[in-house]
Amino acid sequence: MVRFGYTLMTEQSGPKQIVEYGARAEQVGFDFEVSSDHYSPWLTSQGHAGYAWTMLGAVAALTSSVELMTYVTCPTIRYHPAVVAQKAATLQIISDGRFILGLGSGENLNEHITGEGWPPVAQRQDMLEEAAIIIRQLHTGELTTWEGSYFRVDSARVWDVPDGGVPIGMAVSGEKSIERFAPLGDHLIAVEPDADAVKKWDKEKGGLLSSGKGSRKIGQIPICWGTDKDAAIAKAHDQFRWFGGGWAVNADLPTPHGFAGATQFVRPEDVAEAIPCGPDVDAIVQAVSAYWEAGFTDIALVQVGDEGQREFLDTAAEPILAALRDAAPKS
Repeated sequence: MVRFGYTLMTEQSGPKQIVEYGARAEQVGFDFEVSSDHYSPWLTSQGHAGYAWTMLGAVAALTSSVELMTYVTCPTIRYHPAVVAQKAATLQIISDGRFILGLGSGENLNEHITGEGWPPVAQRQDMLEEAAIIIRQLHTGELTTWEGSYFRVDSARVWDVPDGGVPIGMAVSGEKSIERFAPLGDHLIAVEPDADAVKKWDKEKGGLLSSGKGSRKIGQIPICWGTDKDAAIAKAHDQFRWFGGGWAVNADLPTPHGFAGATQFVRPEDVAEAIPCGPDVDAIVQAVSAYWEAGFTDIALVQVGDEGQREFLDTAAEPILAALRDAAPKS
């Protein structure tokens, strides 16, 4: 059965609003919630970038059943992997085992702020591999001393470790990336409905995880539900036109100003072609269906914009979830 999630979009809502939305999303029936982990919004018009881990802790305390996840955390520059291991273990305990640590190689937008520079993609992948190994080791609760090409860990131990550690999702793209990171992760993360990637991931994982459950394939798709289609298109264009650049571009631009410049010629109709906008639930179902048809087991919705978010949760989320569950495969 396909699970449907809600995105805590930290770039478009303030911290108190994010926590409020997280609690409400459980009440209206979402199966899981994913949180972006940003230091900066993509565009100035979004206007927010609170600390994801504080907000996730608050959401964990206010909810009881919905799963939580970072989508995704970069454990290489802004955060040292030993620190990521500690806070992920803590959040897993606070949430009573409802947390998945989503990891990826990050974006210049968020990582350049430490002044350490932005390495080329091959180096970022090397760093992510080292970081995942360190996190896995620290989640055993054992004293760890480790040295690689990019990171050192000196006599470190995570003292509060949940039973079984923390499940890890790995953001991947391309065959070689999957070959490299599937052994280090439990679940696949991708933002495009790529059936070949799902098949390759399952082949690399080779069956059930140590927990006895299958590996999950977790995707994400933006929507802009609203009663006025033209207004929804305008909002999506204002706040989400960066999305169409693709990750080869999105990973490397350093500032919201850069994203504004890169997307200055993107038209509202271009955004409307890529993101379902307006009140048509059938259009949302059709867009989301590309993910389950590709083999994704979990699909998180991003409702674009803070304005109208409460209305979306209070009036639209339940009928949209009902339509999605009715249309999705049951096994």
